[in-house]
Amino acid sequence: MIQRSLGRTGFCISPIGFGSFKIGRNQKIKYPQRYDLPDEVTVERLLNAVLDMGITYLDTAPAYGLSEERIGRAVSHRRKEFVLSTKVGETFAGGKSIYDYSTDAIRASVHRSLRRLRTDVLDLVFIHSDGNDLMILSQTDAVETLLDLKRQGLVKAVGLSGKTVEGARRSLSWADVIMVEYHLSDRSHEEVIAEAAAQGRGVVVKKGLASGHLDAGAAVRFVLANRQVSSLIIGGFNPDHIRQNVAIAESALVQSSG
Repeated sequence: MIQRSLGRTGFCISPIGFGSFKIGRNQKIKYPQRYDLPDEVTVERLLNAVLDMGITYLDTAPAYGLSEERIGRAVSHRRKEFVLSTKVGETFAGGKSIYDYSTDAIRASVHRSLRRLRTDVLDLVFIHSDGNDLMILSQTDAVETLLDLKRQGLVKAVGLSGKTVEGARRSLSWADVIMVEYHLSDRSHEEVIAEAAAQGRGVVVKKGLASGHLDAGAAVRFVLANRQVSSLIIGGFNPDHIRQNVAIAESALVQSSG
């Protein structure tokens, strides 16, 4: 698969990234249909198949239930083959999300993710916003703590997985990468995506299929037609569906480069 640069991080990643929410959590979801969590054998086969498809970017988070541990068990032996991102600020326990952006919580989260993912360094760590982007950025120590962990070498790149245009724009002063929602039904981040790319920031798109509410073919083509997008994260646990999305992406990229 054609690779796209992740801003100025030095990473090149596949334009389709794998989002690991569904392999770890099935409570308090926004998807139109409920689902059972796959077993360990199914997860191992899926993650290895994803890498075999040429997907070189995996995204996870502590809030995704069992996701981090499962990635660590299944593909840590192939660690050099993919760029890995996780998040800090949100955990999920007892059926609800818990948010903590304090220095101690973020440091503990990074060290916990390193253990779970069975890696010595995290390629990319996002602040996992609860929606109060500006408050998190201006009234907590989250940004400085992440930057300090980057200086220590535990994290290679940092960013914000936010929910507002204002938060994404504010984060451009320090972030290496921004993660934003962007799809056919919500183009509100289009201008800040362009601003980020102009400043050498990577742009990762989440919920490009509107949590399963949009047609995959049209949605993938729309997002990847924007060359300022580094990668579109798509989740799921059906290898055939993921393979179809990869084929759509490859076709779209060939057409756009022609």
